[in-house]
Amino acid sequence: MRTARALWGATHPGPAVVVTVLSLALGLAAGLEAWRVVVLVAAVFFGQLSVGLSNDALDLYRDAAVGRADKPLVRGDTRRQTAWVAAFVCVVVSLGVSLVLGLGMLIAHAVALASAWAYNGLLKATPLSIAPFLVSFGLFPSLPTLSAPDPQPAALWATIAGAALGAAVHLTNVLPDLDDDRRTGIRGLPHRLGAPLSVGVAVAGILAAAVAVLLGGGGSPAGWVFFGLVVAIAVGVAVRMRRRGPDRTGFRLVMAAALVLAVQLVVTSAALTA
Repeated sequence: MRTARALWGATHPGPAVVVTVLSLALGLAAGLEAWRVVVLVAAVFFGQLSVGLSNDALDLYRDAAVGRADKPLVRGDTRRQTAWVAAFVCVVVSLGVSLVLGLGMLIAHAVALASAWAYNGLLKATPLSIAPFLVSFGLFPSLPTLSAPDPQPAALWATIAGAALGAAVHLTNVLPDLDDDRRTGIRGLPHRLGAPLSVGVAVAGILAAAVAVLLGGGGSPAGWVFFGLVVAIAVGVAVRMRRRGPDRTGFRLVMAAALVLAVQLVVTSAALTA
C-alpha cells in the first residue's frame, strides 16, 4: 500500500484528474456513445499517469538537490525503478485502450504522449519548452472526435483553444519553481521570459482560448456567460500573481478555466468538428 500511495503521489494526481475530467467533458460534447466515452477517459487517465510518473522519475535528482520533500521519490517512499516500470506499463495500457477507439485516435494520442514525454526528458530546459504543450493540448480536442464512429480531427477553433490553454498551463505551472529550476540548470521559455512577461502571455492564452470557444460555439447567450466567467478567471490570474507573486494558484486557475470551457462546449452543444 505504501508503494501504491507513493506511485499515485508521483503521478501529479491533481493535473492528471483534471485532464481526465476534461476528456470526459469533451467526449460528451462530441456526442460519443457511453462506452466510447468510458474508453476515452480510461485511455487519457492512464496516459496522464505515465506522464506524471516519468516526470518525477526523470527529475528525482534535481528535486532532491532543491529539497523537494513533497515528492514521494525524494522521500524514498518508492524506488525510481519502480516508478519507471509503472510509467511504461501505464503508457502501454493507454495506447492499447486508445486502439479500441480506432487507428486515428491511437496515432493522435501517441503523438500527444510522445510530446509530453519529450518535454519531461529533452525540452524542459530549452527555449522550446512550450512546444510540447502546444502540441499535446492542441491535439487534445481531436481525441474525442477521432474516437467517433466517423472519425475526424477537431475543428480549427478547438485546436487553437487547446493550444492556447496549453501555453497558459506551461507558463503558470513553472513560475513557482523558477529559482529552484535555475539552480539545477533548467532554463525553459518561462525562465527566459521572466515571471511578469510569462504571466502576461498566460493571460493572453486564456483569453485567446475563450474567444476561440465562443466563436466556435456560435456566440450563443449561454456562451457569453461562460466567456465572461473565463475572462474573470484570466483577470484573477493576473491580479493574484501581481499581488502574491508566482504560486500554484495561477496554475489552478488556468486548469479551472479549461474546465469551464469544456463545460461550455457541453452546455452550448458546440460542434467540435468542422
